[in-house]
Amino acid sequence: MILNEAHEALRTVVRNVPADGWELPTPCAEWNVTQVLQHAAGDQIGYAAFITGGPMPAENPFAPSGRLAEAPEVVAEQAMKASADAWATVSPDAEEVPVPVPPNTMTYTLGIGACALDAAVHAWDIAMATRQPSPLTPAMARELLEIAKQHIEPLRAYGVYAAALEAEDGDDVATLLRYLGRDPHWSA
Repeated sequence: MILNEAHEALRTVVRNVPADGWELPTPCAEWNVTQVLQHAAGDQIGYAAFITGGPMPAENPFAPSGRLAEAPEVVAEQAMKASADAWATVSPDAEEVPVPVPPNTMTYTLGIGACALDAAVHAWDIAMATRQPSPLTPAMARELLEIAKQHIEPLRAYGVYAAALEAEDGDDVATLLRYLGRDPHWSA
């Protein structure tokens, strides 16, 4: 399932951030690695909260402080567990699942895909910032691109995603990243 793949990508890159890598710049120009992790974790908790009615993230995911209350791996795992557990309560046939992004309800397939997209793209951000291999596979990128095309455009108006970069011939991962407004060749 795409959410499991995305969570594994995030888990792997967080586990492999070097001790001195948490302050490095990322493709998210305003945020360092710690802040991207906070944002990604906050988004996963947000999806869980909308589904379950549980608590929202302690911090605004769009204004991360850069200070973690717990070890990075713990922050990531708790957020991913909350998200996975919440999605496990939703029927795959559900037509209206509450989600933290406009229009605030999606089908199960689109909603879980949007949640996975968020985790996967931020895994890529962290990986690039810390000189790790891309956690995105071509198959994952193809699936996530189809999901992105169904819900990203309205979010750009809120600054959630940058404008898409001009399409170029390239692989599936680069195509997804360019659609999300990220330079597939970004480096620190």
